[in-house]
Amino acid sequence: MAQAYATADAMTTTDGVPLKVGLRRAMRRNRVKALLLVAPLLLFILFTFMIPIAQMLWRSVDNPELREAIPETLALLEEWDGEGTPPEEVYAVFAAEMKAGRQAKTIGKVGARLNREVSGTRSLVNKTARRIGKVEQGPFKEAFVAIDKRWGETDLWRHIKRIGAPYTTAFYVAAFDMRYQADGSIAVLPENKRIYIDLFLRTLWISLIVTLLCIALGYPIGYLMAILPTRTSNLLMILVLLPFWTSLLVRTSAWIVILGKNGVLNDVLVWIGLVSDDNRLEMMFNQTGVIVAMTHILLPFMVLPLYSVMKTIPPSYMRAARSLGATPLTAFLRVYLPQTVPGVGAGSILVFIVAIGYYITPALVGGQSGQMISNLIAYHMQQSLNWGLAAALGTLLLLGVLALYWLYNRVVGIDNMKLG
Repeated sequence: MAQAYATADAMTTTDGVPLKVGLRRAMRRNRVKALLLVAPLLLFILFTFMIPIAQMLWRSVDNPELREAIPETLALLEEWDGEGTPPEEVYAVFAAEMKAGRQAKTIGKVGARLNREVSGTRSLVNKTARRIGKVEQGPFKEAFVAIDKRWGETDLWRHIKRIGAPYTTAFYVAAFDMRYQADGSIAVLPENKRIYIDLFLRTLWISLIVTLLCIALGYPIGYLMAILPTRTSNLLMILVLLPFWTSLLVRTSAWIVILGKNGVLNDVLVWIGLVSDDNRLEMMFNQTGVIVAMTHILLPFMVLPLYSVMKTIPPSYMRAARSLGATPLTAFLRVYLPQTVPGVGAGSILVFIVAIGYYITPALVGGQSGQMISNLIAYHMQQSLNWGLAAALGTLLLLGVLALYWLYNRVVGIDNMKLG
């Protein structure tokens, strides 16, 4: 046996390299080739998916505005015990940094950041920055209070000290319709100012309704395509895919023409006498319009997985169940339906995840009652420029989708999902 092993170890390739070494080199080359083949896809995912998500997570806790504009003031406030008002030295340094910030045009960021948590501080900071430049010598505390008495309030300085921290959870607190108090505690906003939790719940509700409607409409379409001859099912497939060849904006705008108060559907209902001309149905610029338009747009995402699964189910199964005495309904519920669950699961995941982040359709046809959380995220990104709050809302939406995906995996099992 020892001689046999020695002989095997002594085997070499044609160029004199030991066989084991040559095999390891060949396997390493194959792995490198495989890595190079998938490298473009990995880089694409990295730069278009992973890095943006990492930046979103970072922005949701990053808090640089005050640290960059008034660093010395914040350093002195760290030593302040939070009682009464800060010492004169803090006011003097703050005055110098406000003068420098006004010249560098960065003091506006301080007011904007403070105003997101303490209403009215943007105008306070801008007004003070203009007037404090005329003050050449102290006492600066009296000068600040003379400009506005709020500079003599303890709560305002407590807020400045807290907001000046390099990292913050204030954006997540705001995303739950709450805010920090001056003492660091968290309080719920008044009912007339709570918007984000209702929007999250509305987004989940609309996405769920759209998913259920897609199942109800897509299941018979997929079944019909699966049992019809190939030529006919191919024609139906073209009709199902036709929306993909039309602009999303055009498809959404078409529903405005159809469902509008003076639209085609209302005109038909008035013409046949179902509704009066003075009581036309409000089906647009509300949740109804959003649900109808999104269902139409997302229906192919449900039909295609259902059809691909139904096509693999032999028709003989249903005939066998009928021949054994089962009624058509029993045969469908006990034999056919369980085999289509993977397709239903795949279509539901696709439709729900796409629907939960929809933006264009709610923006065009949603009105006030049909807006979804993605519309508020876009608003904070493009108009209010509160990127921290937008990132926090986006992160919560991402975590919600992951939680639902985990729940689906526990209840149904991701292994049971099939796209074909």
